[in-house]
Amino acid sequence: MSGKNREDVAGEVREFLGTRRARITPEQAGLPVYGGNRRVAGLRREEVALLAGMSVDYYVRLERGNLGGASDSVLEALAHALQLNEAERTHLYDLARASTPVGRRPAVTASRVRPTILRLLDSMTGVPAFVRNARFDIVAANLLGRALYAPLFDSPLFAQRGPVNSARFLFLDPAAQDFWVDWDKGADDAVAFLRIETGRTPHDRALTDLVGELTTKSGEFARRWARHDVKFHRSGVKNLHHPLVGTLALPYEAMELPSDPGLRLNFYTPEPDSPAREALDLLAVWTTDDTAVRTGNG
Repeated sequence: MSGKNREDVAGEVREFLGTRRARITPEQAGLPVYGGNRRVAGLRREEVALLAGMSVDYYVRLERGNLGGASDSVLEALAHALQLNEAERTHLYDLARASTPVGRRPAVTASRVRPTILRLLDSMTGVPAFVRNARFDIVAANLLGRALYAPLFDSPLFAQRGPVNSARFLFLDPAAQDFWVDWDKGADDAVAFLRIETGRTPHDRALTDLVGELTTKSGEFARRWARHDVKFHRSGVKNLHHPLVGTLALPYEAMELPSDPGLRLNFYTPEPDSPAREALDLLAVWTTDDTAVRTGNG
């Protein structure tokens, strides 16, 4: 069976609920604390059950990985008791769907970048832009996007094996430490993005293989993966150090393509007259070909 089987998903549920429970103290949950000899740093299972309004036996069954069949009201009660944020709540629902037999069907994922999207990339001449899939494969980029991400495209990691993958570069190429100004934040974010994707598409074999590869080859990845943190990739500021134009603080947007499941359009839009804008303009001057770069369709 490709991707994750039922036992794998049950393990994900156990670890996710266990790590969320461990991070909340009774004081944070508004519970009284008696004595000073607690054996757990976070909440006990019976305390979560109390906060969620369910029996201890039922909560224990859920935390053991038996989320299949749990109603929305039960999931909402759990989300409230464990103080889950939006990304964590979404991940909980994804795990519940993956735990249900009808929910174990592989998600449909686009495998090619449509010509209309490639033309859109062509037209974005002053903005670095690229399309990636849920595995962080860069499947298309305009020329300024390729120039901005030159350290990735030039990485020896991808000389014999494509496509370019930003997660592999981040954890397996030492050059990433120079390219990402705040490498630790970039690493934390990348792992959290991948974690939420594995909940959404647990049967994506290539995604599962990527996680297995990075867990085996990178202790930094494995340590972060064990935290079970999740996060949405939507917008923010990325700080990069380009070998030609120096350090750039680039506001970015990451937009899902509704007609292309699993694909996202990422682009950077610095403030007018900012140092980042000037740096990108300088980079664009060195760019002579106005054609979008097709990096492979994975």
